[in-house]
Amino acid sequence: MLYWLTDFSDGGGVFNLFRYITFRAGGAFFTALLVGFIFGPWLIGILRRTQGKGQPIRDDGPEGHISKAGTPTMGGILILTALLVSTLLWARLDNGYIWVVLMVTYGYAAIGFADDYAKVSKQNTKGVSSKARLALGFLLALLASLLTWYLHPSDLEGRLSIPFFKDLVLNLGYFYIPFAMIVIVGAANAVNLTDGLDGLAIMPVMIAAGTLGAIAYVVGRTDFTEYLGVQFVPGSGELVIFTAALMGGGLGFLWYNAPPAAVFMGDTGSLALGGAIGAIAVCTQHEIVLGIVGGLFVVEALSVIIQVAYFKRTGKRVFLMAPIHHHFEKKGWSEPQIVIRFWIISLILALIGLATLKIR
Repeated sequence: MLYWLTDFSDGGGVFNLFRYITFRAGGAFFTALLVGFIFGPWLIGILRRTQGKGQPIRDDGPEGHISKAGTPTMGGILILTALLVSTLLWARLDNGYIWVVLMVTYGYAAIGFADDYAKVSKQNTKGVSSKARLALGFLLALLASLLTWYLHPSDLEGRLSIPFFKDLVLNLGYFYIPFAMIVIVGAANAVNLTDGLDGLAIMPVMIAAGTLGAIAYVVGRTDFTEYLGVQFVPGSGELVIFTAALMGGGLGFLWYNAPPAAVFMGDTGSLALGGAIGAIAVCTQHEIVLGIVGGLFVVEALSVIIQVAYFKRTGKRVFLMAPIHHHFEKKGWSEPQIVIRFWIISLILALIGLATLKIR
């Protein structure tokens, strides 16, 4: 919205600053951060009063989680409010990629909210059925994939970029649509599975968002893409505003989610943020790089898949408990140890993901 102030610029002066993505990204970050800090206590107070007993705790979970009973959930509302206000304020609203990512983010937020509401109101951990969640998630992903196909230039339609190889692109044709859907749905549910300890999911999401924001900025500029040998995606640089706002809102939320958490993100936040980074990867055509940058989320999801499949086949378990962060809890790692070590892993994977831009 503030970008329109450039209409008052004659090529110089203060209004000219709003032409620059980097300036607006900084504004988006600090705006979202301030919204998180200012409205956090107010929102947490409302959630405590309305939810009563808070998020129900799994009976079969780690023993240390019993002390978390009564903590309110749906704290993702704080991130999503800060993200929306900041994005609408600082982004160019004539950019199609911004609206695709917003649609995915808040569509998945609605699914997550319904799930959280069902859990809190019924005081059980089941919530909305997994089939209904997946069906709605795939429907949103289908719409986002089709819109992204339309927004991409014709020479990028149905193309899949392969990292580490210069100019190596696979033409998936119309098979790209279901592939993109799987990326978005997979990212949303992988982040959802990771959100099991105080602060565990939000920092890796912020790291992934920052990395994808850097990639979006690079692939949105012809000078960078020609030098690095990656595909140019016109208009994708505007997604930096969204990722900066996500990081600012996420940091504001982490202030209240740091152990011991005053509020949980809930499915409202985890599904939305996972869907967001999946949609950004599709918009920038760096889906495989997302698998590297978000490797922690991939491992968390795989641990559940492996556990369930192996148990159904043999009646035995591979891990003491899944997702894998609970396995380490059962092995005696403290919650802060797991969280900080997983953060470190996420940062390393993000650096590897960024290296794919140069190593070709």
